[in-house]
Amino acid sequence: MNSDPDWSLRPATPDDVEPVAELRAEVMRADLERLGRYDEHLVRQRLRDGFSPGHTSIVLAGRTSPGRSFAGSVTVRPAEQGGRWLEHFYLHPRHQGRGLGTAVLRHVLAEADAAGDPVRLNVLQGSAARRLYERHGFLTEHEDGIDVFLHRPAPAVRTDPAAERLRV
Repeated sequence: MNSDPDWSLRPATPDDVEPVAELRAEVMRADLERLGRYDEHLVRQRLRDGFSPGHTSIVLAGRTSPGRSFAGSVTVRPAEQGGRWLEHFYLHPRHQGRGLGTAVLRHVLAEADAAGDPVRLNVLQGSAARRLYERHGFLTEHEDGIDVFLHRPAPAVRTDPAAERLRV
């Protein structure tokens, strides 16, 4: 159950790049160190190089709108294969394990489902985030020594039984 129900998303601005880069470095450090891939500069620079304010939302958490604070980020951009690519989904450690990530992910997936879009993403090998995505219908497409690439198919198209009878 979500013990932190008060959250919202706001569009990112170019000024958000550094707070998101710092958060990325913090939340990915343990997994990147475990994989022998942590680099103090590159972990931040990769975010800076690919930051897209137009596709990024900032996660705010708190009890009241003016009192809400930076809790994380999520980026959803068009995928090369069609559908959506989910990336840069980071939550500050104080907000992890409390249901906020699930709530944000459900919101993102509901928007994709409404558009009939599949969603793709990748996570680091051994990342706890993989379990979150698998609980929400993501399946492994392929993996290598560093990344696991996941895919959540577009929702099945529902047909209206009355419309189907008219076609006969």
